[in-house]
Amino acid sequence: MKKEIKAKNNILELIGNTPLIKLQNITKNLTGNFYAKVEAFNPGHSSKDRIALYIIEKAEKEGILKPGDTIIETTSGNTGFSIAMVSILKGYNCILSVSSKSSPDKIDMLRTMGAKVYVCPANVAADDPRSYYEVAKRLHSELEGSIYINQYFSQLNIDAHYQTTGPEIWEQTNGLITHFVACSGTGGTISGTARYLKEQNPNIKILGVDAFGSVIKNFHETKEFDKNEIYPYRIEGLGKNLIPGATDFDVIDQFMKVTDEAAAHTARELAKTEGIFAGYTSGAAIQATKQYDAAGMFDATSNVVVLLPDHGSRYMSKIYNENWMADQGFFDSVHNEDVKKVEYIK
Repeated sequence: MKKEIKAKNNILELIGNTPLIKLQNITKNLTGNFYAKVEAFNPGHSSKDRIALYIIEKAEKEGILKPGDTIIETTSGNTGFSIAMVSILKGYNCILSVSSKSSPDKIDMLRTMGAKVYVCPANVAADDPRSYYEVAKRLHSELEGSIYINQYFSQLNIDAHYQTTGPEIWEQTNGLITHFVACSGTGGTISGTARYLKEQNPNIKILGVDAFGSVIKNFHETKEFDKNEIYPYRIEGLGKNLIPGATDFDVIDQFMKVTDEAAAHTARELAKTEGIFAGYTSGAAIQATKQYDAAGMFDATSNVVVLLPDHGSRYMSKIYNENWMADQGFFDSVHNEDVKKVEYIK
C-alpha cells in the first residue's frame, strides 16, 4: 500500500472545528457546568475566520469576485485579519478601514498580512464621513473591481455561524447544552449560532454580552435606538453605536452589560486560572457569565457554553500591558498583584 503524506492543502482547511474545553477553575464558585468554545484555535486566531471564508467563497460562486479584485471591509481588527489571510491564498487585494480603538498589535498584523489599512477615529458618529463605516463605503464607490463585505449588515455573517459554529456546539455537547453565552458586535456569531441551536431545542437560552457605552442591550429590550446610551469605551469587537442588520434580536433571550475594567481583569484571570490566553471580548464573555450566575440564571444541571472569540496575543499593548492597565486606572488594592511579580536585576 502506497504511503501518502498527510497534509492540508492550505491553512484555510484548518478553519472551524474548534475545541470545547471544560472550565475547571474560573467558574468553580458558579452553579452549573461551564465550557469554553475556544475560537483562537482557528488559523487566524479568531471566530472571524469562519465568516471571511464563507462570505468570500459565496461571492466567488455567484461571480461577484473575480481574480485580482479588491475586497474592502470595516473591522475592529479580527475580521480584517481573516479577510487578509483568505485574500492572500485566493489572490485578492485587501483594503481595511479600522477603528482607532483597535490595538496597535492588530493594526500591525493587518499590515503584515498585506492589507492596506485606513485607521479612522473611533469616537465619531456612524454616519460621520470619517467613521470607518463611511470610509469603507467611499473607498468601495471609488475603486472599480471592488466588493464591500459589510459584515455589520450581511446575512451571510449569520449564515456562516448557522452552518458551522451552531452545529459544532450541538455535536460537541451531544445536544445537552442549556445556555449559550456570546458577545455581540456585528451580531453574526450569536445570531447564527442561536438560530441553529434554537431549531434543535427552543428551550436553550441565548445570553448576549454588551458593553457600557453601546446601544445593543437597550435596543433589544425597547426596540428603540437611544443615542444617549453611546459614549466611548475600550473593549474592541463588542457592542455598537448603531444597530447592525446582522443581529437577529428575536433569537437572543437576554443581554448583560460588562465594564471595560471587569472584562480586562477577567481575561487576565482566565489566563492565570485556566491557561487560556484569550482576548478582551473573551474576558467580557466570562465576566458576563459570572454576572448571569449572580442573577440566578443557572442551576446545577445547566450546561453553559461560552464562546471565546479570539487570542490574547492581539492585546499585548492593552489588557496584557501593565502600563496600559495602569493608565486606565484599572489597578487598585485588589488588582495589582501582576505588577509586583516582576523584578529587574541590574
